[in-house]
Amino acid sequence: MANSASGDSMTDRIVRVLDTFTSERTVQTAAQIGRRAGLPSSSAHRIVDDLVRAGLLERDEDRRLRLGLRLWELALRGSAALRLRQAALPHMESVQSVVREHTQLAVLEQEEALFLERLSHPEAGANITRIAGRLPLHASSSGLVLLAHAPRALRDRVLAEPLRPLTTETVTDAAVLRRRLAAIRAQGFVVTPGSIEQVSTGVAVPIREGGEVIAALSVVLPRQTSPEPALAALRAAASGIEAALREDRR
Repeated sequence: MANSASGDSMTDRIVRVLDTFTSERTVQTAAQIGRRAGLPSSSAHRIVDDLVRAGLLERDEDRRLRLGLRLWELALRGSAALRLRQAALPHMESVQSVVREHTQLAVLEQEEALFLERLSHPEAGANITRIAGRLPLHASSSGLVLLAHAPRALRDRVLAEPLRPLTTETVTDAAVLRRRLAAIRAQGFVVTPGSIEQVSTGVAVPIREGGEVIAALSVVLPRQTSPEPALAALRAAASGIEAALREDRR
């Protein structure tokens, strides 16, 4: 792709445009996209028009923009995330029937926990997780499992950066967190009361394929709830997902 005067490629600029959309910010104007992507107005409008023509963005009757169905279609074709989600969903439903709160599936993506799926009971307690949303690795139960089993270079890089507290109980001391990650690898799960929201407890286990941890399965419970039934359900579900992934490879 040709570079702009600033040196960034067209691909870079397209990615910056698409990155302005989040799970909370689903509709924007072209001017807002340009500002958030750091693009000149003329460039932003030209790229937006091209993406609309390609079906990657859609305009509503007020000329506001949202991500297009074509982008969703392309993302799902042959996606490893889709395969994992399909293998996981029946087992997530089994967990959800036990906890009747929130059950969620996350993968490691660019030093954050990216959530592929979430099941929630209508009367479930607090939870800030969104499908296609992200949470920091050092704070969320899913993130801690993924960070514990990540390559050492990635762990070192994350622990060398400032660890932002989400609550007063979020572990932000790198030495303490390093010991916690070692414990997660040894015991095969994590329980994190109050780390994301003080009224909630996260419980998470790893999902493996070919000996590697590829995802984390977690629940979010009210703080006063015992994690033991949820942990047993999570472990059984993780085993079921791993078996389904092995079967899918045959």
